[in-house]
Amino acid sequence: MFQGAIALSLDAKGRLAIPARHRDSLVPDGAPLVITAHPHQCLLVYPRSTWEGIRQQVSALPGLDPATASLKRLLIGFAQEEELDAAGRVLVAPSSRQWAGLDKQVWLVGQGSHFELWSDAGWQKQQEAMLALSSGALPTGFESLAL
Repeated sequence: MFQGAIALSLDAKGRLAIPARHRDSLVPDGAPLVITAHPHQCLLVYPRSTWEGIRQQVSALPGLDPATASLKRLLIGFAQEEELDAAGRVLVAPSSRQWAGLDKQVWLVGQGSHFELWSDAGWQKQQEAMLALSSGALPTGFESLAL
């Protein structure tokens, strides 16, 4: 279960140091992790075993619908299997960094089965959007949630 929001830095080569507490779950037995693009201009970081089921579901969708084809191109086309180096760092491909607007400061945000990787500016916009939700109606499914 990946949770929490962690401010991290990319090094000059575009590598991200995965926090030690998440390494064993994210890369069990040294398996690669998968980084892909999300339509909200962040990146998704999955353990490979979790990503495989999602990739199969996305691949099975029909490709003639333009919106479906675009999402398939985004999710599968950007997907990169990456291994951690000896220091626990993972390379974020230049094309993926460009898609998400990643610079030095980034945010790794837990989403249960995976992480989202946001630029600092993108994460600040998400926080502003979360604050805006507090004054409106709750999204479907959250009406009966007790916190």
